[in-house]
Amino acid sequence: MRMSKLLVGSALLGLLASPVAAQMASPMPESYRQVQLNALELQRKVLLAMADSMPEQFYRDKVTPIQRDFAQQIEHAAGSVVYIVSSVMKVPPPPHADTASYLNSRAGLHGFVNSTYDWAANVLKTQTAEQRAATATLFGKSMPTWQVWDEIHQHTFWTAGQVVANFRKHGMAPPGFGFF
Repeated sequence: MRMSKLLVGSALLGLLASPVAAQMASPMPESYRQVQLNALELQRKVLLAMADSMPEQFYRDKVTPIQRDFAQQIEHAAGSVVYIVSSVMKVPPPPHADTASYLNSRAGLHGFVNSTYDWAANVLKTQTAEQRAATATLFGKSMPTWQVWDEIHQHTFWTAGQVVANFRKHGMAPPGFGFF
């Protein structure tokens, strides 16, 4: 009985690892693009919820002197999408927005986040299969371009999670996360 459990467990691990190995060896199926578009929309939704939940009077507040303030951290989470896509995928970035406007008001921060994710979704939607399969280098690591979108998703949530301390500093809970 124990041996059969080990064999089943090993087989399941093999099945889970096989798609990852296959993905790295060949282009992703076209249907995966929609998964990545959904991820972009989730990033947008979370960043907008954070901007809505934080009172504007605390947008420029920091938890520690060396960190970015709340608005700058949201800017970094969204703005890194443009930076990574434009530099790694060689896509012209959108025009620079006025930081005085979007770092100091909810409407401005909303506009920045929305324009960033509108631009990114358009880039992702219009990439050709060849562009998605091409090799890119992201911070010294070589990968297929389609994978860069997944790395962006991870970076956005890592960066956005750092503003939880801003909410806690003011005795507030951060906005709800989809799983809770």
